[in-house]
Amino acid sequence: MNADGSAVGGLSIVLAEDSLLLREGLASILDRAGHHVRDAVGDAETLVAVVRKDPPDVVITDVRMPPGHSDEGLRAAAAIRASHPAVGILVLSQYVADAYVPALLESTGGGGIGYLLKDRVGHVAEFLASLDRVASGGTVVDPEVVRQLLSRRKNDGPLAALTPRELEVLALMAEGRVNSSIADELVVSEAAVRKHVGNIFAKLDLSDGLDRRVSAVLTYLRGTG
Repeated sequence: MNADGSAVGGLSIVLAEDSLLLREGLASILDRAGHHVRDAVGDAETLVAVVRKDPPDVVITDVRMPPGHSDEGLRAAAAIRASHPAVGILVLSQYVADAYVPALLESTGGGGIGYLLKDRVGHVAEFLASLDRVASGGTVVDPEVVRQLLSRRKNDGPLAALTPRELEVLALMAEGRVNSSIADELVVSEAAVRKHVGNIFAKLDLSDGLDRRVSAVLTYLRGTG
C-alpha cells in the first residue's frame, strides 16, 4: 500500500451503490484488479461528504440513490465534479436513460466521465478498461446507449452532413475509443481515422480551443448541432 492508503499502481475509489449485494460485488472486482475502494456508501449525501473530506481518483456511483431513488447519484456526481474537477466520475445505470448522458457530460465538464449500464460490470475486462479510460481523462458511453441514441437520432442539422463512415467514427468516439482502437474496429489506418476526425470537427464547426472531441460527442448524443 502507498502511504495514503491507496493500492500500489491502483486507483483510489469511492463507490456509491444502495444495493449491498452489488456494492460488495463491485468492491470485490475492483480489489482483485488492484484498486483500493476507500469508501463504499449507500446514499448520495454520504457520497458527497466522504469525497469532500478526502477526494479519491475516481467516484463510481449509481444514478438512482436514496432517499428519492430518482437522479440523486447524478446530481451528487455533478456537485463533486464542480468542487473537485480532477476526480473522475463513472456513473452506472440500470436503464438506458438517454437524457442522463448529455446532462452528465455537460454538468461535469466533459473529460474524465463515464456512463455505463450495470450489465457492463459483468464484462469485467470491459468494465475495468472503461474505468481506466475515465481515470485517465477520457469519456466513455456504454455502447448500448450509443446504439439506442443512434436509432433515435434526427436526420437534420450538422450531423446530416457527415458521411456514414464519419458517423461510425463518431459513434466509436462516443464509446471512448481512441484513434488506434477505432482504426482496429473499422479495419482502416490511424491516418484514415485522423482524417475522418478532422472532417467531423470541420463539419460540426468545432473551433480550436475547445475540447473538440467531447464537443463532437455531445453533438452526436443530442442528435442535433
